[in-house]
Amino acid sequence: MRQIVLDTETTGLDPLTGDRVIEVAAVELLNLLPTGEAFHSVIDPERDIPAEASRIHGFTNGDVAGKPKFAEIADQLLRFLGDAEIIAHNAPFDFGFLDAELQRCQRPPLDRRRMIDSLAIAKARYPGMPNNLDALCRRLGVDNSMRGSHNAILDCQLLAQVYLEMMGGKQPGLELAAKSAPRLVTLEVEAVEHAALLITPSAEALAAHEAFVSAKIKDPLWLKPPFTQEGSA
Repeated sequence: MRQIVLDTETTGLDPLTGDRVIEVAAVELLNLLPTGEAFHSVIDPERDIPAEASRIHGFTNGDVAGKPKFAEIADQLLRFLGDAEIIAHNAPFDFGFLDAELQRCQRPPLDRRRMIDSLAIAKARYPGMPNNLDALCRRLGVDNSMRGSHNAILDCQLLAQVYLEMMGGKQPGLELAAKSAPRLVTLEVEAVEHAALLITPSAEALAAHEAFVSAKIKDPLWLKPPFTQEGSA
């Protein structure tokens, strides 16, 4: 089961008023475990980044100067997403921004049937509690000490762990299995003829075995028909 954990950073809160994407990151999961494959790009939003947005994610106009425009990375992003389910925290926000960017470069919007909103899952599981990413990390024992500010690729990595815990937790050995790529090994075995070796026990050994069996097993089946010579005649 291939899924993608996705996150964006933007110049503001509403793509309909001109806000744009300035960072997009995506991490691949197979059977709920990260594979190590990821997509990440900082993007020139073709507009100024407001100071209040910079205080949240840390990006300034200088950080995005000279970076590719969304239209330049759109096809690469779509190839990475493929047809997998897309997991995001407050997914309608990220989908709305990506759809607006895709529309600008004449690409179709993302299929909403692929959307998994981890925030909605958290609210259903922990009603009335804080369910932002930091709160979920603390609640579920996910180390978020490196999260000084919003960062799309780090947030994807943290959300992948949070999502796994919310879906039932990691089973021992699965992480190791996920890191090992499946490999088909073909072995050529040379046929070797072995001479049969007949071992005949001594009379003393046979007597000792019969005494042991008689003491341990009463009325053994192999002494009854059809196993006895008389019964098989």
